[in-house]
Amino acid sequence: MDTLFGDLRFGSRRRSRATACQAAAEYAGRWGWTVALGGSPVQSPGGRCAGRTGPCDCGRPHCAAPGLHPPRGAAARELAPGAAAHEVRALWGGGVEATVLLPAGRTFDVLDVPEPAGLRALVRLERMGTQVGPVLCAPTGRLLFFVARDTADKLPDLLYRMGWDDAALDLHCHGEGAYLAAPPTAFGGLGPVRWLRRPCRESAARPPEARLLLGTLAYACHRGRERAVAAEPAWLAS
Repeated sequence: MDTLFGDLRFGSRRRSRATACQAAAEYAGRWGWTVALGGSPVQSPGGRCAGRTGPCDCGRPHCAAPGLHPPRGAAARELAPGAAAHEVRALWGGGVEATVLLPAGRTFDVLDVPEPAGLRALVRLERMGTQVGPVLCAPTGRLLFFVARDTADKLPDLLYRMGWDDAALDLHCHGEGAYLAAPPTAFGGLGPVRWLRRPCRESAARPPEARLLLGTLAYACHRGRERAVAAEPAWLAS
């Protein structure tokens, strides 16, 4: 039988590699996603993950895999959708500390919101019976909602049509050229990425259209900002 790793008894580093490889095999083989090999988590002198104290090397101000993916201009090492176990082993052969990344813009884009707003929106969406796709919880305090590809290009128009174009929303979209850190990847000093809503066969292949989630997410982000402003001391709000 073609397994990823036969013997996991030789310490945590090998177990970590096996766990990452098993996750990569699931993402590529079971869910049909492209998977990329990322770098090692980078910590600042204070122990915080790179990207939290400054911009990522990719130049994106709201990177979802800060300090972990290939810099601009570097070729990514990737697994194609449907990759076999031996292909996963070959890619991860020397990457014991490597991280599991999902390139956006291939099968899905991702809406990125603050965790408190995202949790409120998720509860409301599920109460309304809206079919939500995979949702990642990043240790940086963000929730990532998987939506249909090309959402990043359509987002300004979607927000305009919904009346949210002139609101200062902490809501972003990751599309083509962006990477997402996927479980079991850990951000140095902050902890691992985890699934809040795991993928299934349907949602992995056909994530929901962004318009089905966007209004609720935008409202939750707007309300979250109002609460934050109301909680500010008077001398800060003035």
